[in-house]
Amino acid sequence: MSEHVEWSEPEAAAPAVSAAVTPADAADAARLVAFGLQPKLQPARDQEYAELLRRYREDSPFARLADAVAAGLGLVVLEVSPRAGMAVTAAEDSVFAVRMGDYARRTAADSGDRFLHGLAHLAVAAMAFPRPEDLADDGYIGRVTVNGVDAFVRQACRRLEERADEQGMNTDPATDAPGLEAAWRIWVRRSATGATKDARRLAGSTTGIVGKAAAFLTDSGFLQRTGDDNGGTYRTTARYQLQVRDMAGSAAMAELLELGVVPVTDGTASLMPAEDTEDLELVADAGLPFHS
Repeated sequence: MSEHVEWSEPEAAAPAVSAAVTPADAADAARLVAFGLQPKLQPARDQEYAELLRRYREDSPFARLADAVAAGLGLVVLEVSPRAGMAVTAAEDSVFAVRMGDYARRTAADSGDRFLHGLAHLAVAAMAFPRPEDLADDGYIGRVTVNGVDAFVRQACRRLEERADEQGMNTDPATDAPGLEAAWRIWVRRSATGATKDARRLAGSTTGIVGKAAAFLTDSGFLQRTGDDNGGTYRTTARYQLQVRDMAGSAAMAELLELGVVPVTDGTASLMPAEDTEDLELVADAGLPFHS
């Protein structure tokens, strides 16, 4: 008599149980994010930072944990690499977000200068990375000068004035009107340097405003000062490239670039003919790396 044997499907292998997150793991992830919030700190000069970056790249669960810590703080991770470290930017609702209105109030008593400060930051970004391929090339280093940025904006202003003349619209708008069409009148009427007894540029002059923007970007790890010529010379960092790359689609930057004022990499600016383009609205308070 043969014995009946019942066949059944083999049991599925039990899913691998991932290692539980420990308090030490959470502390390390938070430590990495803290390093990312110190933009001037270079991984090559800090062994702990470099080790945490290596762990992020090689340990997927740890990378997800660090990303979650950053997200909880309202931060967006742009890149994690030896060249940029843990590069983060603040989301609009983050406690770390810097707003143009707050920045302008710290730099000038006249709240009407807020737009000029935003335009200065926008111009620095446009001069540093004038072409899409510059933003796409990780090895590209942009160079700007304070006087060059001011010249860039003034040439853009002249282009806007010409366009307004051609369209029969060269009349003064209200001072609070949005857009570059209103901004150029304010910028060109402002003194480039001002005048003080000791020949220092005034903070409210256009080069003073650009100089303040460059100093802020340097303190934020986006630029590195390389000299004093032309009001101050600067080179871009990997973090700034990532920041501008993240913001490059803004209407404000597109409008400025489409004017045809094409900067060159020695920190000066040159005016090139521009094709006719449709007008784009420039949002008030626009400026990198700020939120409106």
